[in-house]
Amino acid sequence: MQKISLLSFQVCPYCEKEITPAGGICEKCKRQSFEKNSAPALDGLLSATEYREISKLVHLFKYNFVFELGVPLGKLITRSLWQNNLPLPDLIIPVPIHKRKLKWRGFNQAELLAKAISQNLTPGIEIPVNANLLYRKKYTKAQMKIKAYKERLVNVSDAFALKETAPKSIAGQRILIVDDIATTGATLLECAKVLKSAGAKEVVGAIIARQKI
Repeated sequence: MQKISLLSFQVCPYCEKEITPAGGICEKCKRQSFEKNSAPALDGLLSATEYREISKLVHLFKYNFVFELGVPLGKLITRSLWQNNLPLPDLIIPVPIHKRKLKWRGFNQAELLAKAISQNLTPGIEIPVNANLLYRKKYTKAQMKIKAYKERLVNVSDAFALKETAPKSIAGQRILIVDDIATTGATLLECAKVLKSAGAKEVVGAIIARQKI
């Protein structure tokens, strides 16, 4: 873990071309969104490291069920959050997995990462983690198995929703949404749309790494 280097820069979560502070949205993508009269749902995306550096660890974590890796990998994301000096979130939310996949794996890897971030981001003060706010309402094919960008968007479209018991207090909150790996960012974007529709002030994603298609 000590040998894994953090990314020295972040890029816009939409075009993935422009270098931006802390993975925020570049001016061009902001302008395009304004022209379409739609505010971006995902306000930023922070990636901790290169996928090639942690691919084996992530495979052990997700497919060999080595759940203990959630702590060091979560600390890796935490180091990236420190390095990029992001404002502290009011709430941390892990990307939910479908109940069928949860039964198969036995744990939600994003939830383990979120808990590790909560416990280490501000030592002595745990930022609340809510794993019961969002749920995945339909079973979808793994994004990494889909090559076409548009198909990825369709695959996760309308896949998430707020639970009926979700607190109304997320209105006006700054939310950090956590996942392990992102490719196009479509999953995080869909989650962000749901949270913004519930009144969230800001939604920023944090991941271990981005995997290229």
